[in-house]
Amino acid sequence: MRLVILEDYDQASEWAAKYICNRIIQFKPSQGRYFTLGLPTGNTPLGCYKKLIEYHKNGDLSFKYVKTFNMDEYVGLPRNHPESYHSYMWNNFFKHIDIDPNNAHILDGNAPDLQAECDAFEKKIEEAGGIDLFVGGIGPDGHIAFNEPGSSLSSRTRLKTLAMDTILANAKYFDGDLSKVPAMALTVGVGTVMDAREVMILITGAHKAFALYKAIEEGVNHMWTVSAFQQHPRTIFVCDEDATLELRIKTVKYFKG
Repeated sequence: MRLVILEDYDQASEWAAKYICNRIIQFKPSQGRYFTLGLPTGNTPLGCYKKLIEYHKNGDLSFKYVKTFNMDEYVGLPRNHPESYHSYMWNNFFKHIDIDPNNAHILDGNAPDLQAECDAFEKKIEEAGGIDLFVGGIGPDGHIAFNEPGSSLSSRTRLKTLAMDTILANAKYFDGDLSKVPAMALTVGVGTVMDAREVMILITGAHKAFALYKAIEEGVNHMWTVSAFQQHPRTIFVCDEDATLELRIKTVKYFKG
């Protein structure tokens, strides 16, 4: 497990984007040899996506032979709703790069059979050869994707009821109206992300500091689902100084060293 501590959000975002860029380039993707990338939504990855778009526009990075799999999607929100994760991904990332739309996989929260949709998503990941690098963010309660506290650490892609903390946190995107926030979502499981060959988790801001502490300084605990990645052979936590506020000074010095 690596903990990479950068000075601020912008530096953390740039480091993460450079890492993704280098991994894709080193892989040398081509026709019949696609790089598979797991992707998150939310505020945290926006800076990383901006940098990746910049690298693409500068001619340094192509997504022509990249397949992406998004972590989650709300249930019952129209695909073209401004707060759907389809809209988020296309507006903030996909429409600015050269990815083939057929290679950008996002769960369908309006599928007639939601469990069948989840099963099909797992199958698509398997058919793509698994995920090379899964990038994730976390909530202040340490959840990854929509694997809320108490989720099984071996869980697979499924329908999940959202915790009130998550609904409250997401209300800001729905004019502060709790009744507009979807109460359910489709999400990859902790086990789905653990299957990736490499995992990179972005954690920035003082409001995520306690979750980072639980993620790396305490034991594996299904009430803090991000802590599962202590057991992954290749995990990188990328954070800013603000996110380290709850860590022991000894821990911070160790990883900085």
